[in-house]
Amino acid sequence: MIRLKFGLAGLVGAGLVRFLFTFTRLERIGVENYQQFRNSGTPILFVFWHGGLLPLIHYHRQEGIAVLTSEHRDGEYVTQIIQHHGFRAVRGSFTHGGAKGLRGLVRAARSGQDIALTPDGPRGPTGVFKPGSLLVAQIGRLPVVPISVTASSGWRLRSWDKFLIPRLSSTVRLRYHPPRFVGKNATRDELELIAADIEEELNAATTVLSNQIPGSSSQTPVHHRHQHVKHI
Repeated sequence: MIRLKFGLAGLVGAGLVRFLFTFTRLERIGVENYQQFRNSGTPILFVFWHGGLLPLIHYHRQEGIAVLTSEHRDGEYVTQIIQHHGFRAVRGSFTHGGAKGLRGLVRAARSGQDIALTPDGPRGPTGVFKPGSLLVAQIGRLPVVPISVTASSGWRLRSWDKFLIPRLSSTVRLRYHPPRFVGKNATRDELELIAADIEEELNAATTVLSNQIPGSSSQTPVHHRHQHVKHI
């Protein structure tokens, strides 16, 4: 019965996501920063803030990307929704069951799958890059492609990540940043420097993208001016 409940919830959630994004417009910037690896068959580690997850579920659907999801009950809902969109769910986290989650992601990468991680998850603080997320790139020898997400208007949930839900007919803009490479023998200090660099770039780019779309929303909670975003 519980499994049926999760399955039905995932099916309904996936349908709502498809309905929402039927009416949104999409702009992509920097596609070449990840397409070069797709063309050569090299798996990629995509990283982005947890609050921008929803648009990426839709716009990267049916690509077979492996995503780390929580083993807790709320993670089961996410698992069901992303599986309906053609993602592969790897259960675990970098805080609880970290070794299991890491092994699952590395196996997925070695089988040729791209990986997607939210380095400020699973519980924040939002917009702060946890260096442990880079271990997947280090062990799996993956290029790291950060993604910034904004919407011209929408709602923000009163959750730790200020989860973004674009309005119908809004414009969603995705920016793919230049890839980073993590050395096989990189030290913890070096991982922290790379993480800090990506964190700064993602937060700065979110502000720039927001300014380029009139009335757009920023993912990070520190930028609130000139936004048409409601908190619900």
